[in-house]
Amino acid sequence: MAQSNHIRQCSTSHPRRRRSSWCCSFAVQPSSPENRPFTKPAFRKNKKPDSSVSKPGPYSVPNSPKSGLNFVGRIDPRRMLSPGRVSPIDSDPTADTTRDIIPDPSPQVDLSSKSRSESFRGRSERRSFSDTGSDSGRGVFDTRLNLRGRNGGGLVLELNSEVLIANSEVFAGLIFEYRKKLGSKCNSNEDGGNLSRKICRIEVPDVENLGIFRDTIELMFEEDIAKRLLKIGAYRAIDILEVSAGIMFTKGVLSCLKYLEAVPWTEEEEDKLRNLFTVFKFDDTTARDILARLHLLSSEDSQQNLARQLVWSITTCADANARNELKSLVKGLLCKSSVYEKDQHDLTKEDLYDVCHSCLGSLVSLMEEASDIIPQGTVMKKETSKPLIGRISRQVDNIIWLLEILLDRQIGEEFVGMWADQVDLLKMHESTSPMIRYELSRVSAILFIAMGTRKLHCRSEARALLLQAWFGPMLLDFGWLQRCKKGLDMKALEEAMGQTLLTLPMKQQYMLFTEWFGYFSKHGTECPNLSKAFQIWWRRSFLRGSETHAIESR
Repeated sequence: MAQSNHIRQCSTSHPRRRRSSWCCSFAVQPSSPENRPFTKPAFRKNKKPDSSVSKPGPYSVPNSPKSGLNFVGRIDPRRMLSPGRVSPIDSDPTADTTRDIIPDPSPQVDLSSKSRSESFRGRSERRSFSDTGSDSGRGVFDTRLNLRGRNGGGLVLELNSEVLIANSEVFAGLIFEYRKKLGSKCNSNEDGGNLSRKICRIEVPDVENLGIFRDTIELMFEEDIAKRLLKIGAYRAIDILEVSAGIMFTKGVLSCLKYLEAVPWTEEEEDKLRNLFTVFKFDDTTARDILARLHLLSSEDSQQNLARQLVWSITTCADANARNELKSLVKGLLCKSSVYEKDQHDLTKEDLYDVCHSCLGSLVSLMEEASDIIPQGTVMKKETSKPLIGRISRQVDNIIWLLEILLDRQIGEEFVGMWADQVDLLKMHESTSPMIRYELSRVSAILFIAMGTRKLHCRSEARALLLQAWFGPMLLDFGWLQRCKKGLDMKALEEAMGQTLLTLPMKQQYMLFTEWFGYFSKHGTECPNLSKAFQIWWRRSFLRGSETHAIESR
């Protein structure tokens, strides 16, 4: 109802005093099917153009009844007419009223040299003052702002110069410069009376978003900017902040910063703010809180320390469900393929291997307890209430999780040597129950799969040491691994073991394949099936030339 009353007040024929906030009207009577030059005089006398605008075009937004600007028209192939109507393109030459509002005898001033905004460049030029804005106070529209969109379209706003001067340093400088030049020109022509009738015309080309620029100008006429920003939202408030900073609208900048600091952001809004703060430097007292949310002081050291603490915390976590959830979370953050990968160093190679050494030390202690090498009461007293098998399995899970991170970062070569040198674990493997010792072969299985699928590259000496140490235990534990897979792909494991054996020198292949053949003949399916790799080794070792080619062709 308030808007309709305002429209009725703007379109009545009786002169009334303008409201203190803003007015919205066409400067001239637009051409429409209801208002043609050939219509009867009586009809034109009673029918005046409505001040509201039809559906907004692609480069304008609906007028607000609380704005402090006068909407003249938009430069577009289609003209806006009466409410709810958009007229087709008219060939009537008298229909284009946008350019014939007021004569333009005054010179132009370059706005781009005054403004710091990256989103537009503009210039101002002087035009004669329209009689429609002759009221006193804030109702005097003595400045015309002509906005031209970067992708076409335009918007013309009639504004009060005093409001622009009070809010924007850029517009204030242009208006003062215009008045100074116009005053000297009038004095030289001895026609000082025309100074009050001149209108300052400012043209702003290359505007990226006409609606955002118009919203920014409207905020100059708002008594409660914070309330208006609540309706606009954070995404548009960031764009308004950019325009406000460009035209040096201090009140708008402070209000946008205060609003944005108090609301949560999406990732897209956070990226926009971060990019904006790299272009504009705001006052530290007003932007300090936002900068604290965008950046962390000593970010590299803090991120590295936090990542190290997270890894240590996960390896010592007692709750299985929480540990598995956190492992998935942290691994996704630390992996090279993660969408959260940043330029800062998050976790170093030395940090990961320090945790690996700690987990291996705990595993050795647990295996000593399981093999009755030391009394049970002196080992890990704080966890004696939990089953030993569960504690060993947890440490093996931690080692495998760390190994997956190392493999993802392609820094797992050193771990091959570390695992091959576990002499104590190898000795305890012989004297420990099969239901416990098979956990050790889970680590060996991950290494075999990584090497057989070309994800782990290491020297021939390291591969030979690993297979000499853990190939025999793998043959013993393969049956238990089949029954308790825990995520292992047994077919992939068999294929990878054969491929890894084939990377060794022929002499070492001979020893390992003969060992497998003897064990497989006794245990059958309880042993990995390496028949395919064994055939390849046999052909390479004993058959050459045409004989090899003939057998392969058959």
